[in-house]
Amino acid sequence: MLDAIGVATGEELFKDLPESIDDNELNLPPAQSEFELMQHAQELASMNRVPGDYACFLGAGSYRRHIPAIVRQITSRSEFVTAYTPYQPEVSQGTLQTAYEFQTLVCQLTGMEVANLGMYDGASSLAEAALMAARITKRNSVAVAGSVSPLYRDVLETYAQAPGLAINTLDTDLADPSGDTACVIVQQPNFFGYMEDLDRLSALAHDNGALLIVSVDPISLGIFKPPSDYDADIVVGEGQAMGVPPAFGGPYVGLFACKQQFVRQMPGRIVGKTVDTRDRTAYVLTLQTREQHIRRERATSNICTAAALVALMSTVYMASFGKQGLKRAAELCYHKSHYAAGLIDAIPGYSIAIDGTFFQEFVVECPLPPSEINERLLEYKIIGGLDVSDQIDNGMLVSATELNTREQINRLAAALAEIGAGA
Repeated sequence: MLDAIGVATGEELFKDLPESIDDNELNLPPAQSEFELMQHAQELASMNRVPGDYACFLGAGSYRRHIPAIVRQITSRSEFVTAYTPYQPEVSQGTLQTAYEFQTLVCQLTGMEVANLGMYDGASSLAEAALMAARITKRNSVAVAGSVSPLYRDVLETYAQAPGLAINTLDTDLADPSGDTACVIVQQPNFFGYMEDLDRLSALAHDNGALLIVSVDPISLGIFKPPSDYDADIVVGEGQAMGVPPAFGGPYVGLFACKQQFVRQMPGRIVGKTVDTRDRTAYVLTLQTREQHIRRERATSNICTAAALVALMSTVYMASFGKQGLKRAAELCYHKSHYAAGLIDAIPGYSIAIDGTFFQEFVVECPLPPSEINERLLEYKIIGGLDVSDQIDNGMLVSATELNTREQINRLAAALAEIGAGA
């Protein structure tokens, strides 16, 4: 095989990999029997703290939310659990229909005209959107608001390496006013939980010939305007909040929707609805512009899964909640987080770090490093917020969702007061 591709040695084949990767040695434990392995797994599992025993105020992109029992009941059925890519539509109608329903609900949620079958997660959705904008505008730089999740930005920078896209930070004006900016990327609510002025940012992008990409929290759309109202060109998001447990960070499903005029540059696949020769409803893969289906130079992405099972979880969640249910969930998040912010802001030594409208998360300036406070909070059986001291002095990003009770919020405030008193 090396001769066929013109490479002399295996080392030469992997010469482009960083040396830091090559230096790492796998530190694998000795082989174990099935019995020993199960015993070891049980010992590891017993180290976990029971979630129900702890009040959790940690969010930052992955949230504990109420998941209706119907979600697990439907998605645990064998025909869904074992389903894979529907290459043969005639025997995959059920899988294709669930994908079509997912796309439809994402369009209704975001107000956009077309949605795809799903991406890996919110971060890769945002990165794919930036590549898509570069293809559409034929420009080679992107402007990212400084309030976008740093985790999302890390993924974007990885995706941007191969095509050579420049990534600039957007402050009050386009980072590259020369007209080379393909898109302006913002998060709504932003990483710190606050709402951005999308009317201004939309005008800023379009006045410079760039596209507006909005990474949105889908639950917030229960009470806030959808990105379509701000003339967003591409809307992405993390679907985990809708029916998917945090699960140690995955698997999740990315939301991806855009204006109809850009549909042929969308990554992934789109399921369409039609009729067969007997006039019966039929579902087909209408658009599949990924490397597995067409020539690499014409592909819009190399995404290799539709995250179909996780997308189904979000589909069942949206269908079971409906408009009013989603609105109620969003209202609970909004009011509980504001109740928590009011209590904490009144504690000596603590203050709300940012002024503005927030949805379910806010940043607290603490009298001690958040890492120390979080360690102490565990003694109260409370999981604190995310330490964002690298961006805001002694900043802690606190989240409150519909699962946080008044008693838990009161307990958090009381614990913070006790910890702060000893500072």
